[in-house]
Amino acid sequence: MPVKKTKKTTASKAVVKPAAKSAELTLISNLADILNTTGLSEIELEQKGVRIRVAKSTMVSAAVSAPAPVTYAAPAPVAVAAPSAPVPVGDRAGTVKSPMVGTAYLSSAPDAAPFVTVGSMVKEGQTLLIIEAMKTMNQIPAPRSGKVTQIIVSNSAPVEFGEALLVIE
Repeated sequence: MPVKKTKKTTASKAVVKPAAKSAELTLISNLADILNTTGLSEIELEQKGVRIRVAKSTMVSAAVSAPAPVTYAAPAPVAVAAPSAPVPVGDRAGTVKSPMVGTAYLSSAPDAAPFVTVGSMVKEGQTLLIIEAMKTMNQIPAPRSGKVTQIIVSNSAPVEFGEALLVIE
């Protein structure tokens, strides 16, 4: 006798009463059809104390062949005279670093003038920029007086703790 193949649908914890078996099987079949048409992986329904959960098996068995390895020839080493390494911005004296993680803003409002620009003279304690963290605006004060020589961060940019923001010399 030939074997009839059917679609597999997993129904776990389905409560089926013998008297209402056909109505509940119809409901399960309808839920399985909803899964297939919507692309959902599972659906659960509870009515009058009866809970039905239908889930698709997500196991896919397919033979996948690995791509052939690609070999690249390494470029020939080139001798280059090492110039004197510039001091990274974050290690320069006068670099103002972010005290927190957040979003940096160079002005108090989108249409307002920035707190400082390159070439501005600042006094110790003067607001340089704002970092928003957890919906709180935190003013970042100048740690010392001097001239702003470089603004490293851009407006509305995310910043990490310890990231260089600007340089005061």
